[in-house]
Amino acid sequence: MASGTPEIQYYDHELNIRQVIEQSDLQGLDQALNICDLSSVERKHRLWQEFLPRIKPYYAVKCNDDPVVVKLLAELGAGFDCASKNELKLVLGFGVSPERIIFAHPCRPASHLKFAKEQEVVSGTVDNEFEVYKLSKYFPNSNLIVRFKSEAKKALCPLGEKYGCDAEADAPALMLLSKALGLKVTGTSFHVGSGCSDVEAYDRAVEKAEKIFRFGELIGHKMDLLDVGGGFPGVDDELFEEIAVAVNTSVQLRFPDERVQVIAEPGRFFVEAAYTLVCKIHAKREVRNENGKLEKMMYYLNDGIYGGFAGIFYCPEKLTPVLYLDEVESRPKFKSLIWGPSCDALDKISDNWLLPNLNCGDLLVFHNMGAYTIPIASPFNGFDVPETRYFLAKRL
Repeated sequence: MASGTPEIQYYDHELNIRQVIEQSDLQGLDQALNICDLSSVERKHRLWQEFLPRIKPYYAVKCNDDPVVVKLLAELGAGFDCASKNELKLVLGFGVSPERIIFAHPCRPASHLKFAKEQEVVSGTVDNEFEVYKLSKYFPNSNLIVRFKSEAKKALCPLGEKYGCDAEADAPALMLLSKALGLKVTGTSFHVGSGCSDVEAYDRAVEKAEKIFRFGELIGHKMDLLDVGGGFPGVDDELFEEIAVAVNTSVQLRFPDERVQVIAEPGRFFVEAAYTLVCKIHAKREVRNENGKLEKMMYYLNDGIYGGFAGIFYCPEKLTPVLYLDEVESRPKFKSLIWGPSCDALDKISDNWLLPNLNCGDLLVFHNMGAYTIPIASPFNGFDVPETRYFLAKRL
């Protein structure tokens, strides 16, 4: 094995998290442990191909830039949604051709555009006139993808305030400006919001995209790319199937011409369920009232919001710990407050869980921790980010 290449452990049928924990020396490990099941990523790729066969997935690298995951998706033939020079370098480093990459950031530094030009990554998004002028100066032979705003009514992390132009007023103006500057607009894109649970949001957006396409064609642009963005759930496969049906129906209705390439930017869909985070209690406190009655327990874990829980700081999700303890259901429960390891009082994971009386060294396990955690984690206050160990089914 090459130096620096992470070891991948293989299993027969189904990854047994309890067995992995029992076989790992977690009491001797200071940091938390990420258990990454690469077979989950491969299964999600098959699921995507089954339910969205026309739409090519361009994995959103920002969601989880773990090189092992990126390499696997590259080998599976996925495309990539990159937002920076470093993400481009990561993906290109695995031999991915520039045609499989979209530079999906509407506001990029000039140096990043120059790098994209050098690497011939020609497709990228825009949503304002200043970016159009910037592209005219630094990357005039690029393919402009006009990103418009069309938000879901319910999403974990809305994006419309920051990115996306108005579909009716701004998008036509940007295409006219591009035409006047001799630039090519080749498509349009949207993002309904990360963690979307509004199935109808995609149809509303595709309807707007059709109008933008028609206007672009009317003024002489060769429109051949529709990017339906992200928002696809990472854990709820039934919801994903519902969204897939809605997307397929809408795309087929409004873009029946197979010459139009349709792509998407799934992130959490591929990686959220692939990671399980195992944390250890390293300290505890009892909080009692003035009469000495126990009011709550406080536990301090070896990971917090600056590490594996970083995503909940800006994109809150309901977390439920799993306890691998004997007879845990029969034990009395106490209101429990869970802290991360740093000195920051904001480093709080939860303040309303009901847990049994736990001890230092006990483990709390959190499933579905692969989205917007790895890239954000930092060794704040000197505490290491979680160690990641990789597993893959032998059949793969």
